[in-house]
Amino acid sequence: MIGGKKKCIGLIFGGESNEHEVSISSAKTVFQAFNSEINKSRFTVKAFYINKSGDWLDSNSSEKILIGEIENENIKKQAVFIQEKINFLDGIEFQNVDVWFPLLHGFNGEDGSIHGLLRFTKKPLVGCGIIGSAIGMDKILMKTIFSNLKLPQVNYLVFQNEDLNNKEVKNRFISQIIRKLNFPIFVKPSNSGSSLGISKVNDQSKLSQALENAWEIDQRILVEEGLEVREIECAIIGNSELLTSEIGEVSYETDWYDYDTKYNLANKITIPARVDSKITQQIKEISIESCKALNIFGFARVDFFLEKSSNKVFLNEINTIPGFTKKSMFPMLWKASGLNIEQLVAKLVEISQDS
Repeated sequence: MIGGKKKCIGLIFGGESNEHEVSISSAKTVFQAFNSEINKSRFTVKAFYINKSGDWLDSNSSEKILIGEIENENIKKQAVFIQEKINFLDGIEFQNVDVWFPLLHGFNGEDGSIHGLLRFTKKPLVGCGIIGSAIGMDKILMKTIFSNLKLPQVNYLVFQNEDLNNKEVKNRFISQIIRKLNFPIFVKPSNSGSSLGISKVNDQSKLSQALENAWEIDQRILVEEGLEVREIECAIIGNSELLTSEIGEVSYETDWYDYDTKYNLANKITIPARVDSKITQQIKEISIESCKALNIFGFARVDFFLEKSSNKVFLNEINTIPGFTKKSMFPMLWKASGLNIEQLVAKLVEISQDS
């Protein structure tokens, strides 16, 4: 704080993406952390909810969603700003915000869109910039860069911007997948999060439908070879110097780590993960190297596969706006590393002002 003045945090949540509800849950956790006993003398929070149509709501209505007074589905239409001005930010009274804290997962948020918009306010924001966000959201671009750096990844194929409604095109895709990858495989839209639009395919019979499911979300599709793996995650914070958390493992009873498994079931979380110290060090080093390669800073969660049979480490992806829900790994990893959620959000604000 400067001169004892509380810092006003502009918390942005909701959004048009298919991770709308996850964003609300994350924002509730962060809002509570800023309003905790340890933080309320240092920070105030101004909330900005974006509904599924992309309309920004006034701060009063937005805060009521965070404290549970109203459900986001029941917002009255008159609370939505009419976008008459060229710069609609004039209408949402952002001038007293000191630091932005965007928690928009997925489309129009995690992909760098919100970062570009907020740059025009000339206020710092928690998280990385436009480039790192955009590349981190795009699985194909991300994997291409990782491949050029020789970072370990599972075998994969890429299909971009072709018409899957064309039977000949689809059959060509299927033939190429069968020829070059071993089942089981995972079919993923290039731009999506929380495992939405992803299918696990054990044989050729389900491949056509899986491609269609991914194509509905993004016409650029990634297909990865599936291995028998453990799911390992590492969190980072920082700017020029990136710090890594303890590493953690997610264990689950379902066939794979899909959307419902991530948010609706009681998974087993082990922090620190029970792995060899050399593997732990390798994961931390790759986490830093991969984030720096994509210009990702501020905060992120780096996900890995650890093959059960060989103990080989494979880099999966980087999440530039990881979840902050009560079941999310990012805050749990930092709690195990010595920063509880109240300390973590304050530290992220501090980092944002040093960037």
